[in-house]
Amino acid sequence: MFQHILIPTDGSKLSEKVARKGIRFAREIGARVTAFHAIARFQASDVMMSLLGTSHGDYSRAARAYARERLRFVQESARALGVACDTCHATSDDPAGAIIAAAQANGCDLILMASHGRRGASALLLGSETQKVLVRSTLPVLVYR
Repeated sequence: MFQHILIPTDGSKLSEKVARKGIRFAREIGARVTAFHAIARFQASDVMMSLLGTSHGDYSRAARAYARERLRFVQESARALGVACDTCHATSDDPAGAIIAAAQANGCDLILMASHGRRGASALLLGSETQKVLVRSTLPVLVYR
């Protein structure tokens, strides 16, 4: 059975719900978890940054703080159920690729993630990181909706 589960989180309510379910699943099978958050790379010129009154460094610090907060939720949920939990985050223009890379780098044997269940035009326009992970990952992926 699975021994190490990667649980990506984007901070949404659905993601938090799936993290709790994933942690319970990990407890039932005796696995540990690693929580992961992909930080979107901020794409703005220096002119845009000065108009916004901020800097790339400011964005970076705020994004890392946001990631730590999202990951803390998963870590505290795991601790409450007695499940070992590590956390990691990465900055990437490709969240699906970052999720897969994090799973591989941490020796995970399962990715357990949420699907927002978008269909039709919204799925085409917004894309689906879950779908991208399903298509590109060589590791098993368990999707919760």
